Amino acid sequence: MAYQQIIAEVKEQIFYITINREHKLNALNKEVLSELADAIVFATNSEEVRGVLITGAGEKAFVAGADISEFQNYSLAEGKELARNGHQNVFDAIEDCPKPVVAAINGFALGGGLELAMACHIRLASDHAKLGLPEVTLGLIPGYGGTQRLTQLVGKGRAIEMITTAGMITAEKAHRIGLINEVVPQAELIAKAEEILNKIKTRAPLAIASAIKAVNASLKEDVNGFEVEIDEFANCFQTEDFKEGVAAFLEKRKAVFKGR
Repeated sequence: MAYQQIIAEVKEQIFYITINREHKLNALNKEVLSELADAIVFATNSEEVRGVLITGAGEKAFVAGADISEFQNYSLAEGKELARNGHQNVFDAIEDCPKPVVAAINGFALGGGLELAMACHIRLASDHAKLGLPEVTLGLIPGYGGTQRLTQLVGKGRAIEMITTAGMITAEKAHRIGLINEVVPQAELIAKAEEILNKIKTRAPLAIASAIKAVNASLKEDVNGFEVEIDEFANCFQTEDFKEGVAAFLEKRKAVFKGR
């Protein structure tokens, strides 16, 4: 698929996705969401990809929200379809991706932008970033998992406060309340994300995928996370990577994992 709204490239086993609508503060529209969905399918299925880095073009915004003009006249049914398709094809797909996905929040992460970051497994933010869910100022609520993932990350009280006041918070406060993993200077943001992903790249890919699946299961009411962990733990024993990891440990050398 030839992308028009995002830039996507694989370099040294890291899949870089840049939302490339700087003139619109990288706002999400249908085309961006479609391209993101396609890119995540590629990342999920590609043996070449060991990790994903998502960021926004420029220094002002990661993603400053959704493109409101596209859905201003939607009916109830159209609104439900918009949210459901976004959940399944993009946001849940990112969360369930077996490759670790890091959000490098390089500026405003508002509305759908913060929801995109929260779907990622790890979130880093530049020191000037601002985060928030302002949907109630439009007569809406977050529709791409924001009410659920924000509550999981920061707790019910803070989630309700952020959503109902529609206020923005600084990167420092977001870090303090557990919304992001780390705050770094803007110039160091991508390098920090790469540092984390480069470390992950040296670990066993199938074990990484199993760990992500098991952690995600802890948040799903209809799934017994402990049983998922038991199954995924057991599955690791039949991999070549497990044999290589144990052999390397006993031989006091670095393991060379192949994802098999």
